[in-house]
Amino acid sequence: MSSLMMYVPIHINGAALRRLMRFLVSVMLLSAIWLNNVNAGPVDIFQFKDETTKLRFQLLSKELRCPKCQNQNLADSNSKIAVDLRKNLYNLLQEGKSDQEIIDFMVYRYGDFVLYRPQMKKQTLILWFAPLIILLGFIISLVVVLRKRSKVKASELNLSSHEQTNLDDILNKK
Repeated sequence: MSSLMMYVPIHINGAALRRLMRFLVSVMLLSAIWLNNVNAGPVDIFQFKDETTKLRFQLLSKELRCPKCQNQNLADSNSKIAVDLRKNLYNLLQEGKSDQEIIDFMVYRYGDFVLYRPQMKKQTLILWFAPLIILLGFIISLVVVLRKRSKVKASELNLSSHEQTNLDDILNKK
């Protein structure tokens, strides 16, 4: 008797199999529902004086990056620092600060990392131009490799006089 047969009951009637299948489906559905509820996003309740301020808050919280999280904006992050930054953002908007003043404050306090689109300055030039330089380097190296291959193939096609006579002899023997 194989080791698999020890764990499988020999006689399973149809009703028992249906009960087992219903149980397994129920467990999977409940697990999916439970896992879906675990990933709930942050819920902040802020009262805005007008719809424009609310819209500015939403746009800025999506534009600013959470300093703790790898790649989440303030709107999506539920870390403690993101909650504090959303409160700061709300307070700055309530004080009547402009969007640029708020961004300048956040950059001053947390550095350029807080911006998804960093400003063009000497310290961030590599962020802006490195992808282009890498792409150009790849294209140039690809062209060089392809040219070398075509030269090698062309030189392989040229036969010496001895090789040509051998080839002619082989072809003529047929």
